[in-house]
Amino acid sequence: MQTTEVINPTEDPTPTTLSYPSGLNLFLIISSLSLSVFLCALDETIISNAIPQITNDFNSITDIVAPIATYCCKPLHIGWYGSAYFTTFAAFQLIYGKLFCFFFIKLVFLISVLIFEIGSLLCGTAVNSGMFIAGRAVAGLGSAGINAGFIIILAASLPLERRPIFVSSYSGVYGLAAVVAPLLGGLFTDKATWRWCFWVNLPVGGVAVLLMVFFFHPVEEEKEKDRTWKEITGEMDLLETLVFVPGVVGLLLALQWGGTVYRWVDFRVLVPLVLGSVALLGFVGIQGWKQDKGTVPPRIFKQRSVACSSVYVFCAAGGLNVFQYYLPLWFQAIQGRNILQSGFCILPTTLGTVLLSLVAGVGVAKTGYYTPFMIVGAAFLLTGAALSTQWKVDSPVVQWIGVQIVISIGAGLGVQQAHTAAQTVLKTDVPTGTVIPGLDVNKILDGGATSLRSLLSEDLLPMAMEAYNTAFTRGFLVAVSLAGRALLVSLGMEWRSVKKSQSESISVD
Repeated sequence: MQTTEVINPTEDPTPTTLSYPSGLNLFLIISSLSLSVFLCALDETIISNAIPQITNDFNSITDIVAPIATYCCKPLHIGWYGSAYFTTFAAFQLIYGKLFCFFFIKLVFLISVLIFEIGSLLCGTAVNSGMFIAGRAVAGLGSAGINAGFIIILAASLPLERRPIFVSSYSGVYGLAAVVAPLLGGLFTDKATWRWCFWVNLPVGGVAVLLMVFFFHPVEEEKEKDRTWKEITGEMDLLETLVFVPGVVGLLLALQWGGTVYRWVDFRVLVPLVLGSVALLGFVGIQGWKQDKGTVPPRIFKQRSVACSSVYVFCAAGGLNVFQYYLPLWFQAIQGRNILQSGFCILPTTLGTVLLSLVAGVGVAKTGYYTPFMIVGAAFLLTGAALSTQWKVDSPVVQWIGVQIVISIGAGLGVQQAHTAAQTVLKTDVPTGTVIPGLDVNKILDGGATSLRSLLSEDLLPMAMEAYNTAFTRGFLVAVSLAGRALLVSLGMEWRSVKKSQSESISVD
């Protein structure tokens, strides 16, 4: 039997009774969301250890896209194994925010999971690179909806004052996946087949779907979303999609190619960079023209906390991503660790971020204020990023563990509070406000960064390692810059309490 928790607002001059799921029912809804997000997080990094075997398999098969790849993007074939996923993920985040506004949130979420599962099936059964890349793109499309739906369904299932704890579980799930994914990917590849990296999504995703179907029953949508198809299609406006998606794709192509495959001044970098930038500026112009009917109504960014939290999470999460990507490479390339060892070496960052996210969630729930956690988090992240630039080839264990702890404190305390801020200051715009901070395009190509030790003689190796280490620590300056900006914008956040803000009217039976 489904149980509900009834909340009677006292501060609203026109009181309404809000009904939320509780007990086992709430637990199963959260479990469905967590399983879905865990699969998405797993999918982002699990193939890193499997890519060599994937390319070996496809090189032994007649690849129908080989002629095209040879002509235009052969150097990028492996890179697209990851980039195809992140391209569709980034491009469709805002569009899903609109879909959740106009359609039943349960239906949109379930379709997103189905799309993700289809992408996983395509990857697991791929017979060539083209099919595999297409599967990754489809999975990214589904993942965009799952990640957007996580926060939105939480908003429909919990009163505002209880959300920070559960919103922090989002970071916890991603952190757990960051720990498990490389180990699981290597295990599947060594002991079975890399295809299990994707087949594992099918049964787990099926469980998540069943839980969502039987235990999540929002009823507010019948009155909120009673619109005709003509009204919906008019407000969706395909023009925005046709401008935004190519803009994101063009920008990502330029960032992926520039300085790695082609020089930054090469026309193959400049053309997508310019066209992508123009398209995104056009998208911004359309929002100004359409106002409240746009995908991102400009009035949302007139709310100070939304504007600041969007910039904050872009910078803070971007700084964290620098370490999530480069730390394993630093341990492998500079300190000579193997894949398994490097996975254990980054545990202070991954586990620390998970634990501090939960601590921050409890802290916000107890105090009611998220702003101090964002400020302190950005300060710790900036400090840790700055200290990481001082690492040397022979840096002792205590040094790199200590720096990672500082980084994890910063990321754990601050990043997820941006979502809480958006939900506190916005009501009916929650679906749009919560997907804006999550837009993240700072994903980098995997590369052969660990092979230097095997290519140089012993007399040249120390000098080369010093130079290589300098290249890594200079890369950490990106995180320093981003963390500094996060600290600055956190000072612009309003001091709003989740205990004093009324959540939107939602009823769940």
